[in-house]
Amino acid sequence: MARKYSKHGPYEDVHREEAEAPPPPPCWLCGRPTGTTIVWHHPVPKSRGGRDVVPMHGICQQTLIANFTNSELQRHGLDVDALLAHPPIRKFVDWVANKDPDFTATITKKQR
Repeated sequence: MARKYSKHGPYEDVHREEAEAPPPPPCWLCGRPTGTTIVWHHPVPKSRGGRDVVPMHGICQQTLIANFTNSELQRHGLDVDALLAHPPIRKFVDWVANKDPDFTATITKKQR
């Protein structure tokens, strides 16, 4: 037998308007707001015991991986200022500062 009254309130409550979505988190490296694609990056690589994750653009993560080894990333840890002190990273962040949040480009391969 159907209930005369709903346990969860009137039917109109089901179709109420959704609240605005919160703004996207800023990128850990460049500080720009992230776009539709958010990469959750381990500042200290998982292979080195890292557990924390930070939001980043895909292009920013590719740049870090191309310029640093896992050992170097482990030494820097969550200190983004130490990473920005490296000239290639500072040059990249200055270049990408005015780009669209969903901007992507090819990044040079790791120099070995």
